[in-house]
Amino acid sequence: MTIDELVNLLCASQNKALNPAQELVLRQAWEGKTYNDMARDSVYEVDYLRTTAARLWQTLSKLLDRPISKTNFRAIVESNSLNLQQQYLVDANLQKRPSKLELEYPSGPVPLVSRFYIERPPIEQQAYAEITKPASVIRIKAPKEMGKSSLMLRILKEASRLGYHVAPLDLNQADVAILNHPDKFLRCFCRLVAQRLNLAPNLDEYWDEEIGSKISATLYFKWYILEAIDRPIFLALNEVNRVFEYPELARDFLPLLRSWHEEAQHIVAWQKLRLAIVYSTEVYVPLQIHQSPFNVGLPLKLTDFTPEQVMDLAIRHGLNWMRDRSVKQLMDLVGGHPALVRIALYHLAREETSLKQLLQTAHTEAGIYRDHLRRHWVTLEQNAELTEAFREVVRSGSGAILQPILAYELESMGLVKLDGEEVRVSCELYRRYFEREFFLESPGSLSF
Repeated sequence: MTIDELVNLLCASQNKALNPAQELVLRQAWEGKTYNDMARDSVYEVDYLRTTAARLWQTLSKLLDRPISKTNFRAIVESNSLNLQQQYLVDANLQKRPSKLELEYPSGPVPLVSRFYIERPPIEQQAYAEITKPASVIRIKAPKEMGKSSLMLRILKEASRLGYHVAPLDLNQADVAILNHPDKFLRCFCRLVAQRLNLAPNLDEYWDEEIGSKISATLYFKWYILEAIDRPIFLALNEVNRVFEYPELARDFLPLLRSWHEEAQHIVAWQKLRLAIVYSTEVYVPLQIHQSPFNVGLPLKLTDFTPEQVMDLAIRHGLNWMRDRSVKQLMDLVGGHPALVRIALYHLAREETSLKQLLQTAHTEAGIYRDHLRRHWVTLEQNAELTEAFREVVRSGSGAILQPILAYELESMGLVKLDGEEVRVSCELYRRYFEREFFLESPGSLSF
């Protein structure tokens, strides 16, 4: 049996792919490498590799019905051949692997059935546990394209599995005419929640202009929605940062969410409401501490992929990056930015480019990030003050100090990272592209 046959057999017998560390240990142990060698040539610590190896030897001992250790591993495997049952198992498993045509182009949330969703422990399990608590609040914060919507899809699925009623709302879909008028917004908000829950809106029965829209909305939830639903309701609000752009609305709507959470302390009906708030940047609307929904509940901050997670995703794309520095080279360019990493792996898996060519052309019109970079440029062009602020960050190299609102807006776009008061370009790709656009060529020179 060859090492490739062994890897395929292990995957088939467990009905799942080996993780990157497991495959690294197997392949390099096959070549006689020590654990210190493996650690030096990879992103893993020696102790972690030893623990991974010990579990692998136990699994192999059961699979081959013989004691397996690092010292006898290769000799025993090579002396065995796949039997008919094992060969059938391997062949069936290999047929499940996607062809190049089946690779998903990374656009929008990662589908629930996709093999390309990478968990970021312990975030998922924390979220699943939190929604089981009465009156719980989850706050998910990350810049655009960091995986907030993909995570929310999975939390919604878990809520449905628990038998909850789910009501996802995307505030990006709200019209400016609605956002400019808090009274209209709250009526629209209540109507949409009712529709998501398959309830007739019946707003006029509960709405009283004399007591105001906030109290009307509260009574509507309490006496209509919470009375009509006998199970927990999971209300997921996406792109809440859209509200920050409308201070009058923010001062009404955000404290209202906080008040509903606090109502559960003394009114049992409100405990049925479980809330998720998804947003892209820090809150720059002044709110009293006791009025803000952003200092209660469970905060979940999505971070960049780790080297291990990038390697895992590369393997899921069918790339063999175990023996070289490809992960480091890609991350030196884009960090662990989930969308940028997936775009690269998609094109590499389809053999449309090599990693060397990708790295050389990434920031140019010939590169795979052309459309992504153009979208950022167009967004900046619409706001001269924001453009000048980012120009200053790129010019500074080591970091700049900006007005908080400008820093938060750039962070929400994913263009910068905040380190205390200092603002830095978030990755080398953006530094190269915008340095060229701002200082080396006429602005906006990336042509279609």
